[in-house]
Amino acid sequence: MSLTDRSMQTPAAHRLSVPGITLRGVLSVLGGLFLLAMMALTVLDVLGRYLLNAPVAGAGELTEVLLCGTIFLGLCAVALRDEHVTVDLITDLLPDWVQPWRRVACGVFGSVILGLVTWRLAVYAGQIGSYGGQTSTLKLPIAPLGYFCALCTGVGAVLSTVVPVHRLIRYLKG
Repeated sequence: MSLTDRSMQTPAAHRLSVPGITLRGVLSVLGGLFLLAMMALTVLDVLGRYLLNAPVAGAGELTEVLLCGTIFLGLCAVALRDEHVTVDLITDLLPDWVQPWRRVACGVFGSVILGLVTWRLAVYAGQIGSYGGQTSTLKLPIAPLGYFCALCTGVGAVLSTVVPVHRLIRYLKG
């Protein structure tokens, strides 16, 4: 069985689904809505600034928050499909039977790193929450965004191991 077999490319997306709705689909729609909101906000801000001399108050802050949400939701979507950015200099030369094991090892390593990032994001969000950190213009609390980022990174960490292990099990079963 080839590793490029289409049936092995999205196992977790099919297992974590309600009929017609997949977790990856929900993440994609949310990320798309965030991008659409950023685009609309930027257009309104530019039009308001140059045509009416009245920019949208806090547009920069809102764009930053939406961008942060998009990036961290994207981390979950990428982990769900095991599509992390990789550089394959030598790994393509390895035999096919090694590839599932290599992916699991890389997934575990990535999960450990993402776990450390999750921990630090949660600690940092707690620190920001303890002194009531807010954005400068709109006075939006920053701690919830930090916890959201930590949550998404934690989910990405778990998925970074679960998806390759699931593929390995399917590979071993034939």
